[in-house]
Amino acid sequence: MMKKPPMLKGRSDPVFDRLGQSPNKERLSDYLALLKPLDDQGRYLPFDDLRYRWAPGLDSNLCWALVKKARTAQYSTLLPLGEPVQWGRFVLTPLAQKAISAVDRQATTAALEHMTNQIGEHAHFSYLLNDLIEDEAISSSQLEGAATTTRVAKDMLKRKRLPRTPDERMVIGNYKMMNFAWEKRYEPLSVELITAMHRVGVEGIDDTQYSPGAFRANDDVVVQDGEGNTVHTPPPAAGLVSRLQVLSNWINQSHNDPYQVDYLHPLIKGIALHFALGYEHPFRDGNGRVARALFYWFMFKNDFSAFRYIAISILLRNAPVKYGRSYLNTEADELDLTYFIDFQCSVILRAVGGFTEAYRKSLAYAENFDRWLLESGFFDQLTERQRAVYQVAKSGMAKEFTAVNVKENLDCSYNTASATLNGLVELNVFEKRKMGREWVFFLRGAGL
Repeated sequence: MMKKPPMLKGRSDPVFDRLGQSPNKERLSDYLALLKPLDDQGRYLPFDDLRYRWAPGLDSNLCWALVKKARTAQYSTLLPLGEPVQWGRFVLTPLAQKAISAVDRQATTAALEHMTNQIGEHAHFSYLLNDLIEDEAISSSQLEGAATTTRVAKDMLKRKRLPRTPDERMVIGNYKMMNFAWEKRYEPLSVELITAMHRVGVEGIDDTQYSPGAFRANDDVVVQDGEGNTVHTPPPAAGLVSRLQVLSNWINQSHNDPYQVDYLHPLIKGIALHFALGYEHPFRDGNGRVARALFYWFMFKNDFSAFRYIAISILLRNAPVKYGRSYLNTEADELDLTYFIDFQCSVILRAVGGFTEAYRKSLAYAENFDRWLLESGFFDQLTERQRAVYQVAKSGMAKEFTAVNVKENLDCSYNTASATLNGLVELNVFEKRKMGREWVFFLRGAGL
């Protein structure tokens, strides 16, 4: 026979004591309906938003106390932050669980290999992937204020043109930093890796402004909003290195064992790393770029290779106020990282969905293109590489081609790439024009 839980006696709770006082007890059911971490629409809202949604006549402070009580009961402890140390905590919301499910199904190395196998011999897919790699570097730069357009930045990266402005140097720096994150994915996190990431990302843009690879030595760095108001004062410079070492130790500690009580999904841990770097603000400038690059580095490390092609900064760039507010809400509410985690999860859900949709469209376009080539009798006249380049040109994914970028996209020699392009010219599919020292190829009739 099941044993009933014991009756609780004599335990006083100030929140519930206040509910029993007049006039609160007359609205008891209204108050108790608030004893949950989410609102009626399933959102994890901060006090500043919730206070406008409570029924008229309710005590706002008591309403918040009930919400906080429900959240506290579900908190999981994450990591120590700042000086003096505060522990960041979070609630695993339904939104976060959806994002975890999406990355587990669609962003792993195994999922990416399955996509590649589905594409089969369609070599154009490498063009799509390289195009997506560029997106994060460009949008992350634009999020930090780079004024260059996406079209101009893509042209620079594809043609390997040298940057002409500080904004273009920022894009190149971010591109290098994302590749650096991929190359260093098997290394443990360390203070040295963090400084190296910063140096790769900002060196040569404006070294006086950024101090590449050097931590701030003073407490004169603050985060301001668009109107010049200080919204975040980072922890003191004193002790910064030791705090980053503590962060590194936490990141390097394994939380992947589902049988252990401290299990933490890599997505949540990577987002916490993103937050921690932004919160500490260890550099004079470029902190946001390094924080986002380290998030990617951590996802790469944990076998989510598809994140090479998933650009979260495109969506962050389109909602910079919400991005900033997710930091501020966390800091204002005793380092409850749920606000930041939920916002990032909403972005990641859309970004993963966008990547999957781009793959599906690419696969469908490839099948339709090959069918068109077969019906036109042109299929057998083209090599596989020529079909790939022709398809990319017809789809508009790229408008200009050089032997160098074909060599890199299709993983072949320079001579093979050159022969591929010149063969398309001989077949009257492409035209070419000398620009500077290189030949640029483009679809016949498209012009330049």
